[in-house]
Amino acid sequence: MNKNFGKITVINDNQRKMNHWDMFATWIGANANNGTWYIGGVIAAAGLWTSSLALVTAGIISYIILGLASYMGFKTGLPAMALTRASFGLRGSFIPSIINVIQFIGWTAANTFIAAISISVILHDIFGFKTYQQHGLLGISIGILIMGLLHLCSISLGQRSVQLIERIGIILVIIFVIWESIVVFKQVSFAQIANWQPKVVVKLSFGNALDILAAFNLAWVTAAADFSRFAAKKTAATVTPFLGASLGLFWFAFIGIFATIATALSLNVYDPNNSDPSTIASKLGLGVIALIVIVITSTTANAVNLMAAGSALTNFTKKINLNQALWIVTIIATIVSFIPLFFATFLDAFTQFLDLVGMFLGPEIAIFLTDYFLLKNQKYDISAFTKIAGQYWYDKGVNIIALLSWLLGLGVFFIFSMLPIIKDTIGATFPTMLVTSIVYLIISKINTKD
Repeated sequence: MNKNFGKITVINDNQRKMNHWDMFATWIGANANNGTWYIGGVIAAAGLWTSSLALVTAGIISYIILGLASYMGFKTGLPAMALTRASFGLRGSFIPSIINVIQFIGWTAANTFIAAISISVILHDIFGFKTYQQHGLLGISIGILIMGLLHLCSISLGQRSVQLIERIGIILVIIFVIWESIVVFKQVSFAQIANWQPKVVVKLSFGNALDILAAFNLAWVTAAADFSRFAAKKTAATVTPFLGASLGLFWFAFIGIFATIATALSLNVYDPNNSDPSTIASKLGLGVIALIVIVITSTTANAVNLMAAGSALTNFTKKINLNQALWIVTIIATIVSFIPLFFATFLDAFTQFLDLVGMFLGPEIAIFLTDYFLLKNQKYDISAFTKIAGQYWYDKGVNIIALLSWLLGLGVFFIFSMLPIIKDTIGATFPTMLVTSIVYLIISKINTKD
């Protein structure tokens, strides 16, 4: 008789309550926030047309992949990291789970820090504290702690509270982004923004911008099933996440691009460190209300981040349920949010984080999608997901082929990122995923024949 390895929670049809609007709001909220705005400001260094092309290209590719991963969750009822047990092995799935916990805590910390900058500006206006841009530590530290408390409130009831915060947050997001758009185009014309070019020393290539966006977008793929398994209909689980995530991305990243270029035109200098929403909102004269909305939209995005991190944590042990995991990752994320204070600028910490996300996630995603759609033909035996010596146990719980393919992918990404002909044109992330997928598929089929 097979022993069980950990536990998984399968969502059945009776538990699937999320409709199209719930899924749409969740995925708009995931991207319609200050982190996406900041990404837009960073890739503005490529100029309007190059950054726009990179944004649309990376968004469409990434969120088609998101839809595929969402389909896996809908068909099986399993969370994202539990699904990797079939491809990496029951023990091998700890690798993508560790990556997911770390990266979503990292994303939470990044969004928290950006929102805390807004709070530091508010505290400056009310109490005279120095802002983060003025190298003040008290205001930004208080801001991080306030965001930590808001996050604890947002995840207090698990999936139900995340669903509620997304429904409320999406309304504020829409109001804010319309307001921001009007203010930007009152200050500068579209023609000025379209013709602006950054200095060569800070200019990004198309490939560089594509890699930055790929790292940002693909992070959501590893959380897709955590939400799609609660969807009541197939289209709500697949098409709706694609549409919601794409709308949130394009809307807020374009605002980030436009606002950052508008600020550069006004100041006659482009500084990517000024790309955060709080700095731009202050320079555009949007006032305290705008800063408060930035804080709220950060909370909606981080509700999704924390749910993904908590879900990944439950894949390690049966002793922790989802609500407990959410509290653990929220507290850790609040502590991690202080790390950027030890870097010269937040941008330095953020770009290093993005490089690591792109390198580790791309090969992982390529493997678990290839396994489900091409190798196993969309047929997983759910009963084997917890069985020691079952079909997903492989070699002592680890699929060596998946592990080696993943390690190869890391090496390929590193090599591609060092080659200008690839790095500057098509970027390293998507080609690495293609190579990893082909290698994993070929070796797995050869091994099956043997």
